[in-house]
Amino acid sequence: MDTFVDEVNQYLVTIFNEVLMIEEEALRGSRFKDISIKEMHTIEAIGMYRKHTTTQVAKKLGITAGTLTTAINNLEKKGYVERVRSEEDRRVVKLGLTQKGRLLYRLHDKFHRDMVKYTVKEMSEEEVKVLMKGLRNLHDFLDKTKNSNN
Repeated sequence: MDTFVDEVNQYLVTIFNEVLMIEEEALRGSRFKDISIKEMHTIEAIGMYRKHTTTQVAKKLGITAGTLTTAINNLEKKGYVERVRSEEDRRVVKLGLTQKGRLLYRLHDKFHRDMVKYTVKEMSEEEVKVLMKGLRNLHDFLDKTKNSNN
């Protein structure tokens, strides 16, 4: 079992670092070179279709609303994010993506979808279920660890 632990750990660390490197390089080599990987993940957290409040997005990212506000100000200046007043309650401001932000979101999402499709290609349904069980276990562990540190 220790051999598997070491090997799985090595894969997870390597994959995490490689995904970040590939994403950073892709941003630098694209028309979106003015965006950092952190800003990309903020755009991802805002999402494509539903508008979210600053509090909702900050919670998704695990940061304070104040920290997010600074990021949103920068993304708004760059033309990726817009603040929209709620029709129901004009005091409520929601965050949405501009056309430029939606384009970047779609490109980033395509990379992730392609990565997942490649991961599960030639796997049986049973193998995919086993992979999903392992990923859920990892997610639960990270969630418990994060929550115990708060």
